[in-house]
Amino acid sequence: MYTLNKLINPQSAKDIYRQCFHDNFERLHRYAFTLLQDNEEARDVVQQAFIKLWQKRDEINLELAGRSYLYTTVQRLCINIYRHNKVRRHYKDSVLATHQEEYTDHQLENREISNRISAAMDALPPKCREIFCKSRFEEKKYAEIAAELNISVKTVEVQMGKALKIMREQLADIITISIILIAYFK
Repeated sequence: MYTLNKLINPQSAKDIYRQCFHDNFERLHRYAFTLLQDNEEARDVVQQAFIKLWQKRDEINLELAGRSYLYTTVQRLCINIYRHNKVRRHYKDSVLATHQEEYTDHQLENREISNRISAAMDALPPKCREIFCKSRFEEKKYAEIAAELNISVKTVEVQMGKALKIMREQLADIITISIILIAYFK
């Protein structure tokens, strides 16, 4: 029968609003909770509905339409939250799927490069491969390799030059791509 703006006493408007809040909050909260299955979110939705009711206090007759307005507002807010959460889940899933694909692609590329390097090393003559492995993987100096294998340092240098030449030839396409990528991302 009363809209809040038609009341002469502003304190009475607040009292009616407060009474409406106390009469309806728990029911609206249960309704919102059944739609959202989240207690805090349901509480927030009901509070938003009461804020909207207060903002429209000049237009709504609390006694006739207050409760139906609140239920409709709660329902619409819950639907909006549901849609928003659905979009967020879809975005999250698509981002995860994209990163998973990229990760898998990188794993495949790394495995392919490792296989190519292994094949190139297998193409090296045995003594050359041994010297190359000691230099590059065991990080030994040429003098250490020479002493260990009982050969001259010059022989180690020649064998390393030969190994690097064969490796460059075997891995030319990978090396070119690597150089381009390094230059591009500097």
